[in-house]
Amino acid sequence: MIRHVVGFALGLTALMSACQAMPERPETLDDVLVAQGLTPETAALVIYRLEDGDTWETSGDRPESRFVAASTSKIPHTLIALETGAVTGPDEWFEWDGETRFSPGWNESQSFATAFQRSTVWIYQAVTPRIGSAVLHDWLERFDYGNADVGSKSDIQTYWLKGPLAISAREQVAFLARLSAHTLPLSARTYELAIPMMQADQGEGWTLYAKTGWKHVEGETDIGWYVGWLEQTDGPAPGTYVFAMNMDMDAANPALEKRKTVVHEGLIAVGALE
Repeated sequence: MIRHVVGFALGLTALMSACQAMPERPETLDDVLVAQGLTPETAALVIYRLEDGDTWETSGDRPESRFVAASTSKIPHTLIALETGAVTGPDEWFEWDGETRFSPGWNESQSFATAFQRSTVWIYQAVTPRIGSAVLHDWLERFDYGNADVGSKSDIQTYWLKGPLAISAREQVAFLARLSAHTLPLSARTYELAIPMMQADQGEGWTLYAKTGWKHVEGETDIGWYVGWLEQTDGPAPGTYVFAMNMDMDAANPALEKRKTVVHEGLIAVGALE
């Protein structure tokens, strides 16, 4: 993968609001972090343009450092579940067991597609035992998904939440680039069913596919993730922009929206969005 930190000046936006100029856009992805109160030691952002291989990333070692995948693993898990037949399709229905859990959106029966959008942990914890540790490990290895470590059989419902499954921002981007290019070893049916589940947003000339993640283990630093890709068909720099962002978070005040804000501002900085 080509590696360079974006360093071009984007200039002062000409748009005026209430007779005041908008603030200057960041020149580097490091500037994007700093603007959000982060540093290259506490966060990483990698952006890769599929068409020409151009890559922008924050400085330091963090882009290549592995962290627990958390709910970003719902992307490969969804692909594996559909490919192996462990889940029949996005509409497969899962009945809630009545146990009240962390997020209100989890506390009801719902489809597999809804479970992805809501990041409903208990549904994926029901799915992974259907697949089995050996098959999961085999598929994660085929995907080159981080260390592909699913642990022992006793870890079947937690290995992506607290480890040992770990992945770096660069590895996330490499995996997602293959997914967005349809070059993973998957059937056409799996792509057809899975990718619409991952759509997070869209606007005029662009569509965003993404997944958040939040690793929380008592006594350890919380890690927030936001990964995915932007398909941009309009604007000055059309293309497919694959991204992965992770950051340290304070468990008492996790600032969850900051994950998406950093990615959005990073995409603006590299010209993928205006």
